[in-house]
Amino acid sequence: MHCGSRLYKAKMSASRCNSFCRTGWYVLRVPIAKISLAVALSHFPSRCSARAYGTTFGSKLISTLPLRATNRRVFGFAFLFGGGVGLYQTIKFSFQQHFAEDELSNLPNLQYGIPTNQGSDLTFATDLTFTLYQYKTCPYCSKVRAFLDYYGFPYKVVEVNPVMHTEIKWSEYQKVPILMVEGKEIVQLNNSSVIISAMKTCMIDKERTMSEVVQYFPRLPSTNAWGNEVLEYTNKYWVMLNEIKITEVYTSKNARKEEVRWRQWADDWLVNRIKPNVYRTPAEALATYDHIVREGNFGSVPFAKYGGAFYMFWASKVLKIWYKLQDDVREDLYMAVNEWITAIGRKRKFMGGDKPNLADLAVYGVLRSMQDLEAFYDVMENTKVKKWYLATEKQVREHGGRNLCR
Repeated sequence: MHCGSRLYKAKMSASRCNSFCRTGWYVLRVPIAKISLAVALSHFPSRCSARAYGTTFGSKLISTLPLRATNRRVFGFAFLFGGGVGLYQTIKFSFQQHFAEDELSNLPNLQYGIPTNQGSDLTFATDLTFTLYQYKTCPYCSKVRAFLDYYGFPYKVVEVNPVMHTEIKWSEYQKVPILMVEGKEIVQLNNSSVIISAMKTCMIDKERTMSEVVQYFPRLPSTNAWGNEVLEYTNKYWVMLNEIKITEVYTSKNARKEEVRWRQWADDWLVNRIKPNVYRTPAEALATYDHIVREGNFGSVPFAKYGGAFYMFWASKVLKIWYKLQDDVREDLYMAVNEWITAIGRKRKFMGGDKPNLADLAVYGVLRSMQDLEAFYDVMENTKVKKWYLATEKQVREHGGRNLCR
């Protein structure tokens, strides 16, 4: 009996070792992982203990945890060893969240709409049901939830496992958010900005179906900030209306352009200041991953929190260099938030005037993704955003735009 048990454990150990080797190989093929590893190694002393848990970072982090001395060695080994197991998955997950809406060009040429009845009419005069596939802590998903909540759309949420993607195996498009719109036909909307623009277009122009509207957002080849070829959604920040509708909805052409500009700013500028801040220190990195694991659908991944925190701490240093941020990345976040408040000005409650517009909802959604983290509270206390944020939060919570979509 004992012999069989030992043999089983030996086989399991060999299997895990094989998995670690494969994981390490795949990780080293990821450019950002190579950079992260180089940065990490450059910070380790040339003469250090041969024990894996004897690194400066591990010792400091472990010493802050409420563990007995006899358990610290075991925990330290598990911390770094578990990090090795989860390295590929956590880096993939974290950067997938960060760049959740980049689609690699070698993926199938997907369609936005998946109509089940080509002749059906899917308008906002029809009874519709909405299902949002998301990561709760993803800023892009938070933007979509802010939009749906503000306009009072009832919707079902499906939390996607960030590693296995089990909940969206049915979809060739493997990013989040995904919004399924079901009525007389079923339409799949991908990309947070496209979801918001398409939904708002149909809300205003009820004569057009969702299948018609999504054709206004074609995908064209582009190159992202990391030099990768992607398929970028064009027109994604524009609500696609004719001239008559534009004058009915916007007070001026400048108001429309301003909304588009700051929606794009939220994606291209503000989001890029979130990651370096929530992973700024080892303690913050651990708190962030604890929050992600607790709020998300990781399943049984005991090392995800510690492995993810360790590697994203170092990855945040790479992001700081890449985006040319200051030594204290909080200052860049404060500057970005104050830039937003300055753009609103003293005479307006929101950028949309008396009510939030799509830019307000986008910026609010991005900032809300940091909620319950140290960076969020620092922003509230050290910038002028708090009054606007609480006002927008109240509008979203009370479905302030409900009457606008009926």
